Amino acid sequence: MVLNKIDILDFKNIADAGLEFSPGVNCLLGMNGMGKSNLLEAIHFLSFARSASSIPDNALIRHGSQSLLVKGEYSSDNGTTDTVACGITSGKGKSLKLNGKEYQRISEHIGRFPIVTVSPADSRLVEGSGEERRRLMDMVISQADGAYLSHLIRYGKALDSRNRMLRSGMKDALLYESVEQAMQTASESIFAARKEWTERISPVFASYYAEVSGEAEKASLAYRSQLQGTTLPDVLKETRAKDLALGFTSHGVHRDDLEMKLDGYSARRLGSQGQVKTFTIALRFAIFDYLKHTGGKTPILLLDDIFDKLDAGRVGRIMELVSTGRDFGQIFITDTNRKHLDEIIDGIGGDRLLLEVSHGTFSLMKDSGK
Repeated sequence: MVLNKIDILDFKNIADAGLEFSPGVNCLLGMNGMGKSNLLEAIHFLSFARSASSIPDNALIRHGSQSLLVKGEYSSDNGTTDTVACGITSGKGKSLKLNGKEYQRISEHIGRFPIVTVSPADSRLVEGSGEERRRLMDMVISQADGAYLSHLIRYGKALDSRNRMLRSGMKDALLYESVEQAMQTASESIFAARKEWTERISPVFASYYAEVSGEAEKASLAYRSQLQGTTLPDVLKETRAKDLALGFTSHGVHRDDLEMKLDGYSARRLGSQGQVKTFTIALRFAIFDYLKHTGGKTPILLLDDIFDKLDAGRVGRIMELVSTGRDFGQIFITDTNRKHLDEIIDGIGGDRLLLEVSHGTFSLMKDSGK
């Protein structure tokens, strides 16, 4: 899949931009705060109709404006062309259209135009709470499996109902069992999908980590759930008295997590900045492989400030990995270092584009092209 062109109006610091892209590598050069990452976020916005950082929709609108619009043209692997337009108007909400037709539900759009983003914020996947890692699992699996998102929505609605019952002090066992049965039906599918996903990407992730780190340490992923070895109704029945006292549901798939280790120890507690960065890059590359082989579409790869906090050896191995031997399809890379970008362009060859970014504007650099 390729993003051929994009039109942006009043998205963050980008007032007005119309850009055509290379189907190969697209490099964005500029100082921090100039708008490189905002362009990548606009691409993310087209795929998910929301911010990559979960900020409120209105915060995406450029200061002083009342609305934004992002429109993109895609060519799929099968040769079809689609146009996606997503806009937000302050006080009126969001509009998402595919080929001029409005979606009835935004969830129908998820997975049509898959992307994988590597960004500095990825450190939260290792250092942050379990919520960050659950959000990652849900976002990735939903892009490959439309039914998974439906299960998540159903589970979330049932969970909200149970929490309202708990906060009100309700003690009717039959009512609890009715709501908990709805949670159970959805949780079985969520648990199975997350378990299968983790088992599939773990060896690929470990291989990527070894390649980028120069086999300096061994990395591993494991899925952890309170439902392992039991069922949700049994767990909820056992914890109902505790949950009444707490006022919320303390057990379930909404408490799942990914265990991340380096040489058998917690990456969160002992990983250096460089190791954490390597961990998240390897994880994103493994996710790319998963989406490509599961969803039937080659995702767009967004590499935002990928070389920060890495030593020269790891930088070199990433450049070699991206440049040769892998079919990553269309790539967008941001950096402040011209040397990194030139080396990647030279290594990949073929179609490429180099843009300079300054205060939300984009200019073609003279030596871009074949």
